[in-house]
Amino acid sequence: MAKEKIVKETIIAKGTEISVLSSTESDDYISLTDMAKYKNSTAPKDVVKNWLRLRGTIEFLGLWETLNNDNFNRVEFDSFKISSGENAFTLSPQQWIKLTNAIGITSKSGRYGGGTYAHKDIAMEFASWLSPEFKLYIIKEYQRLKNDESHKLALDWSVKRFISKTNYKLHTDAIKENLIPEDLPKEKQGFVYADEADILNMALFGKTSKQWREENPTLKGNIRDFASIEQLIVLNNLESISSLLIEQGLSQYQRLTELRKMALKQINALINNKSISELNNMDSQIKLP
Repeated sequence: MAKEKIVKETIIAKGTEISVLSSTESDDYISLTDMAKYKNSTAPKDVVKNWLRLRGTIEFLGLWETLNNDNFNRVEFDSFKISSGENAFTLSPQQWIKLTNAIGITSKSGRYGGGTYAHKDIAMEFASWLSPEFKLYIIKEYQRLKNDESHKLALDWSVKRFISKTNYKLHTDAIKENLIPEDLPKEKQGFVYADEADILNMALFGKTSKQWREENPTLKGNIRDFASIEQLIVLNNLESISSLLIEQGLSQYQRLTELRKMALKQINALINNKSISELNNMDSQIKLP
């Protein structure tokens, strides 16, 4: 299964820098610690703890966990709910997480990027408590971040689509003319194309499309949808080389051996290629109006 990728990004609301953790497998989490600096830049942890003391906060967190967390400990939640609002009642994020098995709030250690983070739903509730005006600024900047990410993804998809299509027809034509008998039923021809596509997958990725799907059952798409720019450029070249090897009459094993050598050689050549790095990064250089 593909490893979850977490990216740390930053938004700025009314001069306050706020960290946002974006994940490939779950919703975004926003730093409550950073948001709290809007109220108290020297003791943001105390601001978060004061918010957690409130009965309204406990009720909101309990409802969110009930809706989103099958392992939520309602017994401990009820205990906190009864005690909340009392003068002597205190609650830290770590206590809430540990005793209720909460997932809506997380606590991260570390000098850089440490602090308390919360699911975006909870973070916006915290922002409302801090200041309705501050919340509006956060919503505006967070939406700008999400729109920018969508733009990057769309551009990246367009670049990859263009690269992957370049030599595709050369390869399929070579297969059709040299590997598919004229009397082979049409419904069986697709197996030949798929088999040859997997030769390229094995040469470049070291696995077949089926093996990749078995390893990544939760991901939508196929092995090539998740390829890097470098890999797609090499794949494009391999399609051209493969078409020549097919026309030369090499066996499938011989072609796989040669294609694997070429794939490794070209990937190593492209890893530190400045032009490819610029292609990978050009979407981040385009700003939305």
